[in-house]
Amino acid sequence: MPSNAANYFHLLRAQMRQPFRKPLVVISPKKLLRFKGATSNIEDFETGTGWLPLIGDTNPNLVAPEKVRKVVLCSGQVYYDLEARRERDGHNDVAILRVESLCPFPFKEIIAQLKQYKNASVTWAQEEPKNAGSWTYAQPRLRNINKYLGKTKKDVKIEYAGRPIAAATAVGFGGLHNAQLAALIEDAF
Repeated sequence: MPSNAANYFHLLRAQMRQPFRKPLVVISPKKLLRFKGATSNIEDFETGTGWLPLIGDTNPNLVAPEKVRKVVLCSGQVYYDLEARRERDGHNDVAILRVESLCPFPFKEIIAQLKQYKNASVTWAQEEPKNAGSWTYAQPRLRNINKYLGKTKKDVKIEYAGRPIAAATAVGFGGLHNAQLAALIEDAF
């Protein structure tokens, strides 16, 4: 789920440069095609850059890593909603990490990031309903990461911020959609 133009470019390039062919599934919403926040600088396409399975926090005002109280992991366009809310309310003690590759899951990259934010709680945020998004896939992998880092279930509970379980992927009403989006962003922070 690439969330910016440069990472999308590098993903396609890496796929084509492999010596073997395997399917590539890109889950990317239409919103990001023309969304100004999803653009990339020309330097992000230059030599020496490449595909990033996890994009760490890019907030220049983020507090020191040991003072971060919460790490929010997300993938896709919900990152931009979370970032706008963080900027608006000044939540500079919350780190937002973008999981760009769900399969294979970026274990090494997430472990390296969570080691920096050792005092922070972990939350998975997604815009999809709880039973339709990546939560059921990511939760056991995040639990394994916590075990690897020596944290027990009592130490760190992986929280969920997202829409409730639903039979349909969309609610069908703009007002309800926006209310649920506002609630999940509130839960994330």
